[in-house]
Amino acid sequence: MSADPTDQLPAMMRVIRADPPGGPDALRIDHRPLPTPGAGEVLIEVSAAGVNGADLREREGKYPVPAGAPDLMGLEVSGTIAALGEGCARFAPGDDVCALLIGGGYAEYAVAPEGQVMPVPPRVPLVDAGSLPEVFCTVWTNMMDRCALSTGESVLIQGGTSGIGHAAISLAKAAGATVFSTARTDEKCDAMRRFGADRAINYRTQDFAEICRAETGGHGVDVIIDIMGGDYLPREVALLAHGGRLMIINLRGGKTAEVDFSHVHARHLTITGARLRPRSVTEKSSICRSLEAHVWPLFANGTIAPEVFARFPFEKAADAHRLMESSCHIGKIVLTPH
Repeated sequence: MSADPTDQLPAMMRVIRADPPGGPDALRIDHRPLPTPGAGEVLIEVSAAGVNGADLREREGKYPVPAGAPDLMGLEVSGTIAALGEGCARFAPGDDVCALLIGGGYAEYAVAPEGQVMPVPPRVPLVDAGSLPEVFCTVWTNMMDRCALSTGESVLIQGGTSGIGHAAISLAKAAGATVFSTARTDEKCDAMRRFGADRAINYRTQDFAEICRAETGGHGVDVIIDIMGGDYLPREVALLAHGGRLMIINLRGGKTAEVDFSHVHARHLTITGARLRPRSVTEKSSICRSLEAHVWPLFANGTIAPEVFARFPFEKAADAHRLMESSCHIGKIVLTPH
């Protein structure tokens, strides 16, 4: 009889906690028993955990964590299947995977619903795959599915060097759209052009609405992906073309704004928003299958690639969060257990 692979697993694991909540220096290494995968879940030995904006707010105690979520940060990981819960058959122990989590990624081992686990895309290193699930699931469901961006349309992507921005530019160009994108420095504008943006706009020295309007011949843009909110919103609504769609992914610049809704009425606009984390396992699993079918082949043929700016060991998690807060990075930041 072959040995049970779970017999080889350690009893304890290292995790990163913010105790008590606060600034980056609140992050510290702790020890926990390994989680046990339930029915329909897998246990992953973590190679990398992606750092996301939600992690910063959760560290501060300001993020509404969904009911039933682990009390550890971390919404995405890559690693190796360590054990299977009852009824799991898509993967086997030892398989390299990446996964979308509801939390718990800042640990040496993490549990994920099997449906939210994906094989590592071809040509992507295992550690870099930890930067993919959260942002590509977010962009796919919002820009490609809900906003139905299509070939020949135009899209404005705010914050084009964030993890969301990189994923959005990459997928929009692959879909045959004309891409406008904004950032705060010329260096970041160079990076957006490298990602595939047709027009990189330095929002500190240029007016994004004026440029988009001029370069579309007054037509406006078809889709806007907004991570700012606040006083961006009235300018974005006014910029949308007939039938345009505004997707609000984040509200970093504020959650209130005065908007002229006559634009919505006259030009048949759609304004919507979404958060990925609270969605059901069924919904998130469906998004993961879409990535496997439509996005992973783009990694395989070299159309798109991960963009990892820095990798930090668990012991340097505070430095990773400080870098994230500075917005000096381009692309993603990941944490590695070893």
